[in-house]
Amino acid sequence: MNNKVNYTAVGFLVLFGAALMIAFSYWLMKPSDEEAISKYLVYFDESVLGLNIDAPVKYRGISVGKVVQVRVNPKNSEQVEVLVSILSTTPVKSNTVAQLTAQGITGLSYINLSLGDNNAPALLKEEGYNYPVIKSIPSFFENFEKSLGSISSQLSTTLSGTEKLLNDKNQEQISLLLQRTAGFMDKMEKLLDAKTIQNLQTSVENLALITEKVDTVLPNFNTLVTKSISWEESVSASLGSIMKSYLSVQAAMDEIKIAASSGQFNLKDISSDILPTLNDTLMQMQDTMIKIEDSLYKYERSPGDILFKYEEIKKGPGER
Repeated sequence: MNNKVNYTAVGFLVLFGAALMIAFSYWLMKPSDEEAISKYLVYFDESVLGLNIDAPVKYRGISVGKVVQVRVNPKNSEQVEVLVSILSTTPVKSNTVAQLTAQGITGLSYINLSLGDNNAPALLKEEGYNYPVIKSIPSFFENFEKSLGSISSQLSTTLSGTEKLLNDKNQEQISLLLQRTAGFMDKMEKLLDAKTIQNLQTSVENLALITEKVDTVLPNFNTLVTKSISWEESVSASLGSIMKSYLSVQAAMDEIKIAASSGQFNLKDISSDILPTLNDTLMQMQDTMIKIEDSLYKYERSPGDILFKYEEIKKGPGER
């Protein structure tokens, strides 16, 4: 029985098996075409505390990449340069922005992407950079810290102004003002006792009654104005008639004067033409004067007839 072992063949078999295992592992770990990655640069102007290598890059909660490298920007020491690898299937647009986001209460951070408008062009590499640069926006804590700083500054300014306002002199003035206000309110309380308030209420009620009476009288006043206008029109018409009659008489006298001057004065002919006209004129004047006298008599006798639409009949001695 041959116990000799060929160690060369055994070593060859072991090396061959190890090579197969390495090749198989590489085949398993090699990304497919659909899982190809692209690298991008992100520059942050704030602290990236909690952002580590292999920290996830997410879009709407989906992990689409990871952080490859974190370092200070060689071109600007105030910025932090972060190199990320993102799946090529992720549509990184020209308006895509990156924001540093805290991961719960663990103190770790990740990069959250906002892809922006779907119709925007794809992000391209700019001259002077090895990879395309994704713009960054301040994180929530950065904005909160800035807000706190602004609020603290405003609060400090307010407190300083309040301290200047409440100096010793102003405090004395405010104290004096409060004392005078208290004295004024005490006097008002004494002045507005129950009797004064009752008198004010009575005055208000009387004012309401006066207003109601004025509202009642206004229609009668309108009637008075209307009747006064009618009466004035009647008097005006009467005066116009008198004036017309006067002009007729004057014309007749002018004709008599002309006839007497020319020697053609014929009393019979003239009287036959003028006397009827003169007689009518005098009769009209008489009627007009009677109407005017009657209107004035009624107005003097009972002015209330115009205002209240009735005539107050004066009773004789012994009448009730």
